[in-house]
Amino acid sequence: MWRWTLRGLALLVLVMLLVQLWYLGWVAWWRFVNPGTTSFMDLRLAELREKKPGAELRHQWQPYEKLSIHLKRAVVAAEDDKFIDHEGFDWEGIQKAMEKNEKKGRIVAGGSTISQQLAKNLFLSASKTPWRKAQEAVITLMLETMWDKRRILEVYLNVVEWGDGIFGAEAAARRYFGSSASRLGPEQAARLAVMLPAPRRFEKNPYSAYLNGRTQLILGRMNYATVPQ
Repeated sequence: MWRWTLRGLALLVLVMLLVQLWYLGWVAWWRFVNPGTTSFMDLRLAELREKKPGAELRHQWQPYEKLSIHLKRAVVAAEDDKFIDHEGFDWEGIQKAMEKNEKKGRIVAGGSTISQQLAKNLFLSASKTPWRKAQEAVITLMLETMWDKRRILEVYLNVVEWGDGIFGAEAAARRYFGSSASRLGPEQAARLAVMLPAPRRFEKNPYSAYLNGRTQLILGRMNYATVPQ
């Protein structure tokens, strides 16, 4: 009995190790090669095709140097103001999120860094299970170890969801402003940044009173945001 139990545990450990090596291999590959799609993009595309079989995502890659500096600063200011300094996790932010969730009695804040969000978008689903969060943490460590901050921000800005079927800064800039992501001004960049927590909901009214107020707040923070060169 114990022999079979030990064999089962050994097999489980082996499978888990192989899974982590699979993730590690993709992280190593994408250090140099731009992802054509992500797990989150595939999920959204499948949802869209359930309603419209011929649906396609709007997505166009833009290299880091062609992305507006205003957008880089706005996203860091809005999503992860310690991005340039932390090693994947903002422990102070996580603590504040936990306190806020406890006070509200439900999950209203996550405290995830840009690195954590990228790990989820590249490989995982939007579920909030303990297993998914644990795997997200492992992949985050891989990204922070193998990529520099510039690459993390570049990939994030190119794959993050910005509306229903809209992924990446270039598609978002063209959808909301009819402009390239390289030409976004400060106010436009700030408005895109504040949409990120719930882009499919906010795209229905991108000039709501709430988003207008948040946009002005982020505009005031952008000059203090440090981003990779």
